[in-house]
Formats: sequence, C-alpha cells, structure tokens
Amino acid sequence: MTDSKLHLIKTAAQVPLTIAVTAVDENGDVRDKFIACERPLTVYLNWQPIVTLMTLGARPEALAIGYLKNQGFISDIQLLESVIIDWEVNSAAIITKENTDSVQAKLSEKTVTTGCGQGTVFGGFMDGVDDIKLPTPALSQTTIYGLLKNISQYNDTYKNAGAVHGCGVCQQDQILSFVEDVGRHNAVDTLAGEMWLDGQTGGDKIFYTTGRLTSEMVIKVAKMGIPVLLSRSGVTQMGLELAQNLGITMIARAKGRHFLVYNGADTIQFDAQKQPHG
Repeated sequence: MTDSKLHLIKTAAQVPLTIAVTAVDENGDVRDKFIACERPLTVYLNWQPIVTLMTLGARPEALAIGYLKNQGFISDIQLLESVIIDWEVNSAAIITKENTDSVQAKLSEKTVTTGCGQGTVFGGFMDGVDDIKLPTPALSQTTIYGLLKNISQYNDTYKNAGAVHGCGVCQQDQILSFVEDVGRHNAVDTLAGEMWLDGQTGGDKIFYTTGRLTSEMVIKVAKMGIPVLLSRSGVTQMGLELAQNLGITMIARAKGRHFLVYNGADTIQFDAQKQPHG
C-alpha cells in the first residue's frame, strides 16, 4: 500500500456478489439457481457527484479510485485523504487535497462509447496517452498456454451465475489479482486502482480480460503501464490501431490452446507444437 495516509471507511457490511433464485427450465421443472447482483455505486470526488456505476460491488474503493484516475480526475496518490464506502446509500466518496477545480469542465466533455458497464468517457481520459512509453515484452507461447490454464481456476461468479466479465493482472503464467464485475471497464478500473494504491508497476505484467479489446480497454491498460493485453474475446479496429501506436502486444480469441496475435507477434517465442486449425 502507498505511504500516503489514506483512510478507508466502510459504513456497511460487504454486499453479496450473487443471490439465490428459482427458475423454470425447458421441461417446466423448477431449478435453484444463482444470479449476479447488480447495484448502483455513485462516485463522489470531494463531495461532488461524478458518475453512477452499475457494479457487483466486490472492491468498491479500488473501483472508485481507479475510475477517477483513468478518467483524469485525479493524478496524485499522495494527496488522497480518504475513501468512504456506504452501501446504505450506494456511494463511494473520495476526498483529496488535489485541486479539482477542472472537474466541471471535464464532466462537460463526454463521449458515449461501446463500453460494457460504462458507456461514457470524460474530458481528461486521453491526457498523457501520447507520453506513455511501454517496454517491449518477452513472452512465450507456452507461457500463454499456462496462463490460460491457470486463469480457468478463476471466474467464480461467472461459473456460479454468469452475466459478468473478469479481468486479471498476471505475471508470466501466474495471476496476481483477479476481479469480476458486470462491466469489463469496472473490472479494469478496479485493478488499476489496486495497482496505483499498492505502488505496482506494469512493465512485467500481462493484462487478461474476458471482454472485447476496444480503444478504451487499450488506453486503460496502457495507463497501467502494461505492455501485453490478452483476451478470450475479439478486437475492434480502433483498439488495434491504438495497440499498434502504443506498442501493446495484443492477443485475442485466446482459449484453450488457440489464440490470435493481432499486434506484437515478433515479441512472442513460438515454442510449442503447432495446433490444428479448428
């Protein structure tokens, strides 16, 4: 955790991620099932409302901080004073000594996006992107296979209830942190917030997501300093262009022993037996 004197206050118990329900199957039989919870979390910065996120609520403090950082509302972790999570009123209040006079101007500049679970980025989101310099990764095919095998042990909420995305920060084939949420952007913001709070660097990390690789995902991972982006889903044209410009190794459609490298194939050592095309 960072040396800043950040106070975390939770005024209500942790919320459940799933709830038990009943459903009727195709044969008319009643089945006991679980479904993912979804709840609003309004993020406040110095008591000014910024956004309401729909979330599972697994790690709300990291989500709120990561969201504000990725959107360009805060930038100095040493000036953070407190995070107050109150599930009785579904709020996350972040208090900082940082100058927030530009918040209203940034809120007035918004772009509706394809983002699952988000849908909007604000002025300041692109700040600093052109200055990002990522290291060139060294990654082997067998490491990718090992990571995909290990990641299958996660996704607990998805396995139990479905309806969520999962993201993980990985090192080689090991998963350092994994989180699920109803939107992939909530998951990446949560991990970004955790890394920022813990003072972690991303140069030797791999970012895994179950969601598609859009421009927003590429930018957020670049801001985390992570040079490798791995997804079991697909790629968009703008996401690919940004990965090419930023030097991110982009691997998609990754499942089992199959994957497609859309950018950065020269950084990968193909050291495993060739797989038949399916």
